[in-house]
Amino acid sequence: MTAPTSSSRVRKPAEQRRAEIVAEAAAIALRDGLEGVTLRAVADPLGVRPGLISHYFSAVETLVIEAFVLAVTAERDWLFGDEDEPLVQMSGFVRRAESPEAVELCRLWLNARHLARAIPNLAVAIDEQEALDRVRMVALIEAGIASGAFDTADPVGASTRIYMAVDAIGVYANNAAPFEHPALRHFVSDIAAWSLGIDPRALQEEHGA
Repeated sequence: MTAPTSSSRVRKPAEQRRAEIVAEAAAIALRDGLEGVTLRAVADPLGVRPGLISHYFSAVETLVIEAFVLAVTAERDWLFGDEDEPLVQMSGFVRRAESPEAVELCRLWLNARHLARAIPNLAVAIDEQEALDRVRMVALIEAGIASGAFDTADPVGASTRIYMAVDAIGVYANNAAPFEHPALRHFVSDIAAWSLGIDPRALQEEHGA
């Protein structure tokens, strides 16, 4: 009697498969918006059936929220993950915020804020992610104050102004024909410099403007 052949398909550990699903959903969210995160849209690139996705996420809403969280967490870790001195880190943050590459994430935040009106748990996730952003930014500003790079007595206020400037730029992320002007191009660096008590050129020169 011939021994049965084993299946060529390898069953992945549950945690690995779940992480893979969320990562694919995050990529879709950044590219197509959170509305694009469906069972089939996630399943097809992974070469699995939609039923497998629903096995891990009985409600698509949960997957949408986790996709948003993963996308913004990855961006935060990338922005604040190095050990450079505060001025260099802030310059990198500004460079990213003012770059064309930031549009994708700006669209995701706009998309999430809009959908949060109908998805209360998404609104909670947005609040949590904003709080985490604020903690990292305030820590960076405090380090800059300690090193003498920044001159402000209100790190939380400075952080708030900087993120409001980023949000203001993000409002235009969906424009078909972006408006180009130096005042807009350097808006985040101008606000950041004013909030941190430094010359705007200190940030703009650092990021090659």
